[in-house]
Amino acid sequence: MADDFAEYVVQRHDRLCRTAYLLTRDWAVAEDLVQTSLAKAWAAWRRIEGDPDRYVYRIIVNTHASWWRRRWRGEVPTDAVPEEPVERDFARTMVDHDALWAAIGILSKRQRTVIVLHYFDELTLQQVADTLGCSLSTVKTQLSRGLARLRVNPEIQDLQLEAMR
Repeated sequence: MADDFAEYVVQRHDRLCRTAYLLTRDWAVAEDLVQTSLAKAWAAWRRIEGDPDRYVYRIIVNTHASWWRRRWRGEVPTDAVPEEPVERDFARTMVDHDALWAAIGILSKRQRTVIVLHYFDELTLQQVADTLGCSLSTVKTQLSRGLARLRVNPEIQDLQLEAMR
């Protein structure tokens, strides 16, 4: 059992951290989220049958939601960048990335979660539904509404999004 869990963590840790980062948009918080989620998964590891991804992703999403409800939101982002850009292309890419993540950040938590799990973690819509414990139609609705909000966001309409993956 311990060997199976250790092997799972070695194989999936980077992907789980990436998913957590896309949900939280903060590497330190993402690593804490994955660590907490893996600790919860370890406690239930004997009961998990088949592919544990669904269970672990569910823990990550639920833990993130509980942290989201409790987190203090006193920090206010600013428009001022503290340093000068090194290269124009690099700077433009960073501005585009920031604009995209700002746009994704204003989506509802459920829309953002569905978009992250489907597009960035490459889960099928059915896998997203299973992970979130909701119906496939709910996932499709959240995805459709989230994408619709992104399409009309004037901050990202001119971005070359395929270059950002």
